[in-house]
Amino acid sequence: MGEWFERSFGSDYMIVYKHRNWENAYREVRNMVGFLDMPQGAAVLDVGCGMGRHALALSGMGFRVSGVDLSEELLREAAIRDPERRVEWLRGDMRRLPFADGSFDATVNFFTSFGYFESEEENVSVLRELRRVLKPGGRFLIDFLNPSYVRGTLVPFSERTDDETGWIITESRRIENGAVVKDIRIRTQEGDERTYRERVRLYGPDWFEARLPETGLTLERLYGDYSGSAFAESESQRLIMTGVSPA
Repeated sequence: MGEWFERSFGSDYMIVYKHRNWENAYREVRNMVGFLDMPQGAAVLDVGCGMGRHALALSGMGFRVSGVDLSEELLREAAIRDPERRVEWLRGDMRRLPFADGSFDATVNFFTSFGYFESEEENVSVLRELRRVLKPGGRFLIDFLNPSYVRGTLVPFSERTDDETGWIITESRRIENGAVVKDIRIRTQEGDERTYRERVRLYGPDWFEARLPETGLTLERLYGDYSGSAFAESESQRLIMTGVSPA
């Protein structure tokens, strides 16, 4: 069957997560770009770009943007939303990015597009790839979940009906072996049923502080939300990290 992320990020994903607002994406990106202090025209790589919400927002702010994702279906949707081809869309694995060394002024990794892999070394390899494709002195941003907040606020079960399709979508959540696991079940009006699993490792700031230096990246700042509040481990909803590659 392959890895969970090879199956989960398809056409059903676009229905399950269509509540993620494009206008909100612009506001989130505008704030986070401020964390990086990049000049207009900088070359930026969106790693795990999905349907392109954040990559297109970056392009609208005057950056030269490339988006990479493993899902052909999500990339196809991104291209439909980008008829002027403002963004370079490429299919690729974040463990082996399809770009030359030193290609980008900045890399961004939004909305918990990290920690997907069972092996810790595979997750570290993503950090190594970010370092490899960054120019000397290039900047990185990783927008991740805050494990402490997840543990304290996890909703074990929810169910909703999608207004457009009539699908009944149920989500069961649990923490298991150092990861947050979500099981998604879709029941269509025709009686079809499909299930998906998502699994993200619960890496906290200590993990990143230990592993980033191994890859040559320097962690500079931690933020707790998209407005730029200081990170507080017991309270912050997000763990947003910025830093730099060696000059």
